[in-house]
Amino acid sequence: MNPITVLVTVVLGAIAAVLFMVQLPLPGLVVAVVAVLVFFGLKMANNWERFVILRAGKLSSVKGPGLFFMVPIIDSVAAVIDERIQTTGFNAEQALTRDTVPVNVDAIVFWHVHEAQSAALNITNYREAIERVAQTSLREMIGSSMLSALLAERKAADEVLRTEIARKTADWGISVNSVEIRDVAIPVALQDAMSRQAQAEREKEARVILGSAEAEIAVKFVEAAKTYGSDPAALHLRAMNIIYETTKERGATILMPTSMVDSMSVALPAAFAEQAALKQKPQG
Repeated sequence: MNPITVLVTVVLGAIAAVLFMVQLPLPGLVVAVVAVLVFFGLKMANNWERFVILRAGKLSSVKGPGLFFMVPIIDSVAAVIDERIQTTGFNAEQALTRDTVPVNVDAIVFWHVHEAQSAALNITNYREAIERVAQTSLREMIGSSMLSALLAERKAADEVLRTEIARKTADWGISVNSVEIRDVAIPVALQDAMSRQAQAEREKEARVILGSAEAEIAVKFVEAAKTYGSDPAALHLRAMNIIYETTKERGATILMPTSMVDSMSVALPAAFAEQAALKQKPQG
């Protein structure tokens, strides 16, 4: 009973009582009958509610929101439909994927009633029916999907479920806003196997990257060897750099071969330069 109906009924009842007290029984009786009709017939629907009214067993109208009047005894409320967005959780336990892997999947569907008449008259209990349809659609989707796709393409699976559930519930006046898969649980033994597989794949990628790096380094070494072989000065500078790098640490004893010490001699690069000049001198 809404407060407006109660207030109007009380006011009419008070007026009827006053009329009876002043010896006006007929007007008082009329007002009393109106008060009774208001008490049983004046209804109020909230902004999100729709009242499905049957008159003598047949659909009369869908009322709401606001105040409306229904004829007592003749009219009856078949259902009060809430058109706000609703959530329904559902799951599938030990469902087999396309590659015969048992999984436990938890999901949630967001929906709302867009046509109160169909939701009240076309289905006995639309809330329970939505849960059953969602579970059936989830199992069908799992059975047609590979485990890898189910784990990696979660958004695509959500859209497939939303489309399928919406198709099955369209005749009930229900719209499916979205479906979200919350969790996909797989057996522990399979989790270990997948972990080892992922580790092996990462190690394979690391070895491939290392091999590529070694190949690039080898190419650079070949180019450097060609440069040192054709340019003695470059080899001399490289030897000096190596000696400098090895002597940077303080308090360290460095043992160097005689050939490396000889490479520091000033006479060696001079001899190289003289030899190069002789090669460039034209023959007489």
